[in-house]
Amino acid sequence: MKILVIHGPNLNKLGVREPAVYGRVTLVQINNSLKAVAKKRKVTLVIKQSNHEGQIVDLIGASAGKKFSGILINPAAYTHTSVAIRDAIAACGIIVVEVHLSNIHSREEFRHQSLISPVAQGTIMGFGAKSYTLGLEALLDLLQIK
Repeated sequence: MKILVIHGPNLNKLGVREPAVYGRVTLVQINNSLKAVAKKRKVTLVIKQSNHEGQIVDLIGASAGKKFSGILINPAAYTHTSVAIRDAIAACGIIVVEVHLSNIHSREEFRHQSLISPVAQGTIMGFGAKSYTLGLEALLDLLQIK
C-alpha cells in the first residue's frame, strides 16, 4: 500500500518562515513524523514537495497509474487559487485528505475558502505539524489500513 504525500509551495521553508503562524517545526521533522506513522501502520509513503502548480497537478494525475491508494496533501497557498489542482484531485479517483498547519478560517479573509475541500474526503487544519499525522491516520482509517 502506497500513499502519496504532497507538500505545496513554501512548505520547504517551514521552521523559519512566519514561525508565529506555522511554528518552528521543519518539513524534515514533519516527514519523519509521517514516516513513523507509516511504519507503524505498515504502509509506504512517497513524499514530494513542490513550489510549482503544474508539477503538483502532474503528481496527482500520475497517482492512479502508480497505484497509490490515497493522497495526503497540503496545497498551501494553492488551496485558495488553484482550479487546476482541484480538478486533478476530482479526476484522480483516489481518496484525498487535505491538511493545513494553521486554521485557514482564522486567518486573512482571502484564505477562508478552499477550492480543494469540496473534492477531498476530509480536511484537517489548525493543529500545527500534528495536522499531518492526524490527516495520515484519518486517510489510513478511511482506507481501512490497520
